[in-house]
Amino acid sequence: MAGHSKWANIQHRKGRQDEKRGKVWTRVIREIMVAARQGGGDLSANPRLRLAVEKAKAANMPADTIKRNIDKATGNLEGVQYEEIRYEGYGIGGAAIIVDTMTDNKVRTVAEVRHAFSKYGGSMGTAGSVAFQFKHVGQLVFAPGTSEDKVMEVALEAGAEDVIADDDGAIEVLTAYAQFEAVKNTLEAAGLKPEVAEITMRPENTIELVGEDAAKMQRLLDILEDLDDVQDVFHNAEINE
Repeated sequence: MAGHSKWANIQHRKGRQDEKRGKVWTRVIREIMVAARQGGGDLSANPRLRLAVEKAKAANMPADTIKRNIDKATGNLEGVQYEEIRYEGYGIGGAAIIVDTMTDNKVRTVAEVRHAFSKYGGSMGTAGSVAFQFKHVGQLVFAPGTSEDKVMEVALEAGAEDVIADDDGAIEVLTAYAQFEAVKNTLEAAGLKPEVAEITMRPENTIELVGEDAAKMQRLLDILEDLDDVQDVFHNAEINE
């Protein structure tokens, strides 16, 4: 199945994350704490926590820091209690945006998110206003040049829902949430290492933005991602600056 060009957008996001390693640590720590609080501190019984710990290791977080935050979340150490809140809204050209946050002060968080939307050309929506345009899936993205035939053979055998060849040569593997870890492990065992491996909100359809509109949309997304309480920003814009 063919798809749109996403590689440039993925590389832009990865570059920004690499620039802000401290921010990545903050986000991962919050994810570890929420995952552990909701599903317990046993990695073998908590898939969400396993994924969070994997992200922490990829960001070179020390093992004792990971353990300390799991202990905080499970009550073994005193720690801050974070709440997950999702905000929805619209960007340039009516593009749909989902902003997932973790916060210990939701009054502060909603004010910051609303300010970012209004100042940079977007608008806040109500709960459910755009979420129906996205699907909650596991996503693995392989760099251009990876063998599509091999990825497809291994992924579909492992239980993936779809394999998509993007216009720029990248290959996406989509899985149900419950099958993500099994598919990822099978692909890696076959020597296929994804550039991106995450649970995400993937848009069912996209809106192409070019020129000034694309630049404005990227600015809005960057501002939202820079907010301290924001964990993830999902959108349906195809940005071609």
